[in-house]
Amino acid sequence: MSDSIITKKALAMAMKALMEKMPFNKINVGHICDMCDLNRKSFYYHFKDKYDLVNWIYYTEFIETIQTQFYKDGWAFLDDICRYFYKNRVFYINAFQVSGQNSFQDYFRDILHPFVLNYLKEILTTDENPEFFTIFFTDAFIVAIERWLKETPCRPPDDFINLLKTSLGGLAKKIVYDMNEDNLTTI
Repeated sequence: MSDSIITKKALAMAMKALMEKMPFNKINVGHICDMCDLNRKSFYYHFKDKYDLVNWIYYTEFIETIQTQFYKDGWAFLDDICRYFYKNRVFYINAFQVSGQNSFQDYFRDILHPFVLNYLKEILTTDENPEFFTIFFTDAFIVAIERWLKETPCRPPDDFINLLKTSLGGLAKKIVYDMNEDNLTTI
C-alpha cells in the first residue's frame, strides 16, 4: 500500500473516530491531524477540506466495492447501501447533518442519481421528464434513509427495505387501480 493511501486511511480512521464522539461541525482539521499524529500540511496535501475527507470515506468504503457488482435490480443495490449505512450509522447520521456546499447529502445525491436514472429507464413508459422522476425518487430515498438511520432504535436494514417495498408496492397498486377505474368511468 502506498504512503499516500496509508496517510488517507489514517486521516479517515481519525475522522470516523471523532464523528463517533462529536458533531461534524465541531470537528476541525486540527482535531483530525492530532488524532493520527499528522500535520495540517499532510491533511491538505490529500484533501481540500473535511467534507472532501467524508466523501472520500464513502467512496472508498462503499462505491469502490460495488463498482464490480452486478445488481439484479434496484432493490439489491439499495439493500447494499442500507447495510453499509446501518453498519456505520453513527458516522453517517453525523455526516447527513451537514448541509450546504460540499455536504455529504449532495455528494450522496450525485452518486445515487445515475443508479436511480438507470433503474427508472426500465420502468418508465415515457421519455418525458426522466430527470423529474429521477430527482424525485433520489430525494425520496435520501430522506427515507436519513430518517431511518435516526430512528431509536434503528430497525435492521431488512425491515427497512421491506417497509419501502411494501409502501411503494401498495402505492403502485393503488395508482394502477385508480387509473383502471378512471378508464372504466370514461367509457
